[in-house]
Amino acid sequence: MTRTTHDHAVEDQARGRLVTDAPLSRRIPVALRYDADFTPATVRFVFPGDIEWSFPRALLETGLRAPARRGDIGVWPCGRVQTVVEFHGVDGVAVVQFDTTALMRFLRHTYAATASDSTR
Repeated sequence: MTRTTHDHAVEDQARGRLVTDAPLSRRIPVALRYDADFTPATVRFVFPGDIEWSFPRALLETGLRAPARRGDIGVWPCGRVQTVVEFHGVDGVAVVQFDTTALMRFLRHTYAATASDSTR
């Protein structure tokens, strides 16, 4: 997992597990992005092929503890160490499972970027 920080922007790299009906799930790289200067209340998940989903940071934070949904995005804990993020689009539904620690680390980085903005 790499972290890139530019001023008030954060980009963490995570690996998600695409959950399908197939017997084997597929791991995919996901860029977790946040830009306090552009959209301070929004996080972005960028998948291969430049498929990007933006949603409230608060939804991600709430969904780590209990099922949460807003519009086309659902987030919920899956056991003690996994979190599921569900994306509803015109082409169907994508369900991606992440290590909860990677998402929590990303959230901490976003709040640190916001905090550094308030100390300037």
